[in-house]
Amino acid sequence: MINEDKLKEVIAAVLAVEASEVKDDSSSDTIETWDSFAQMNLILALEEEYDISVPDDEAANLSSYPLIRLVVKELTGDE
Repeated sequence: MINEDKLKEVIAAVLAVEASEVKDDSSSDTIETWDSFAQMNLILALEEEYDISVPDDEAANLSSYPLIRLVVKELTGDE
């Protein structure tokens, strides 16, 4: 099972927010710094942290914390 606190820390570091601000309702619509550039950096950070490769077709759709959590769980085998 992935450590959600660590996942939130990775997301927060890329988006320049506090980890406590990353919640189930967090998305590119609710976090001001989550733009297309941050999205690209977020995917790279997740790939590095979890030693995964996010398919390009999924990368663009990872625009919320719940979706990121789901995909990272799937790609790491921690479903």
